[in-house]
Amino acid sequence: MPVPVAPRRWPLLGHTPAMLTRRAGFTDALHEHGDVVRLDLGPLRAYFVTSPALTHEVLVSQGSKFRKGAMFDKFQPYLGTGLLLSNGEHHLRQRRMMQPAFHRERIQAYASTMARAASALVERWRPGEIRVIENDMQELAVTIVGEALFSAEMGERAVEEVRRSIFTVIQQGMIRALSPSFVEKLPLPGNREFDAAIARMKAVVLQVIESWRADGTDHGDVLSMLLLAQEDGVGMTDQQVYDEVLTLLTAGIETTAIALAWALYEVGLNPEIERRLHEEVDSVVGDRQVTFADVSSLTYTAQVVQETLRKYPIWFVMRRTLVEVQLGDVTLPAGTEVIVSPHALHHDPRFFPDPDRFSPNRWTPEFTASLPRGAYVPFGGGTRQCLGNTFAHTEIVITLATVATRWRLVPTRPARVKFTSAPYPDGLLMKTVPRNN
Repeated sequence: MPVPVAPRRWPLLGHTPAMLTRRAGFTDALHEHGDVVRLDLGPLRAYFVTSPALTHEVLVSQGSKFRKGAMFDKFQPYLGTGLLLSNGEHHLRQRRMMQPAFHRERIQAYASTMARAASALVERWRPGEIRVIENDMQELAVTIVGEALFSAEMGERAVEEVRRSIFTVIQQGMIRALSPSFVEKLPLPGNREFDAAIARMKAVVLQVIESWRADGTDHGDVLSMLLLAQEDGVGMTDQQVYDEVLTLLTAGIETTAIALAWALYEVGLNPEIERRLHEEVDSVVGDRQVTFADVSSLTYTAQVVQETLRKYPIWFVMRRTLVEVQLGDVTLPAGTEVIVSPHALHHDPRFFPDPDRFSPNRWTPEFTASLPRGAYVPFGGGTRQCLGNTFAHTEIVITLATVATRWRLVPTRPARVKFTSAPYPDGLLMKTVPRNN
């Protein structure tokens, strides 16, 4: 059947101007035109999937018929063949070997690092300070992911280098992904900063890997698990381990930091949500440090997390068909680019009434059970579902609870959003108010 073409198409440029100027406002409305809508991104033709059912097919039921799409190709030169970018049997093998690093007993061990790091952060705050919350949350996420990856006694240099370099890698990497290939070869300051940051991180991480190889001991961190993992008697090469480390750093720091910053902002903006969160934390945690055992009891806190991940997810991901694929009434030949948008799905009023309102109360068991498959995909789905989803959820809950035991955070101005691959907070200024006042 003919596929409807999205509105606002320009000659030669296609829908790129609409994507760049209106961002999610453009893509969130595409469900009004059909379950599959054609987008022309300059010369590249893509098909935007708007329905939960077809999203589930792309990510899960027909997921083996897809590989990563065009945008991910631009990341390959510096992220290598880590889980984020690999395909086929290599991806499945790496995923199987990495899964033990994220089993429940490992998450329980990482939780103490999360609670300790969050406590250290809030203890540095002083009454009446104006904090740039996204900066605090980025610092916290670097500490938590860095220490989970590299045990403190052997990986201290690596953690320090991550703090120094990772945001240059993330920010300049996104610019490279969205720019023509020739731009990365120009002698621009951003290119020089990116290349230097990658070189520094690679050198120190490979040194740590070499030390771990010589030691051969499980230190309880993710890197130990990667180095000890084997399938059919064969482990990962140093390069494969490095690719996975860099993937975990880039995927595990920025997205969690964004979610934490937005969650704290929304709680500070809504007195009733703040009251319920504080009451639950007071009841479950009291004035002690949060533990992994508390997480399952912090049910309203988890609802705040779910709603944050609904309202502020990544914008879109791309997939490419490996074979001919049937999506509803549309037949797509091999090599077709397909776009799935968590943001559009999470803001679809057919499934999330009043989608721009932050409402943790919507997440009742009945509401969750009523959602069609594919409507809520903060961590993707199928064999490409984020391996660190439980790690991220635990980190956000523990951090929110830790802040709530000591502080109220009061926004001093409306949020500003910098929309790139996701709605990034841009200067979330919040005042620290002790809860005992």
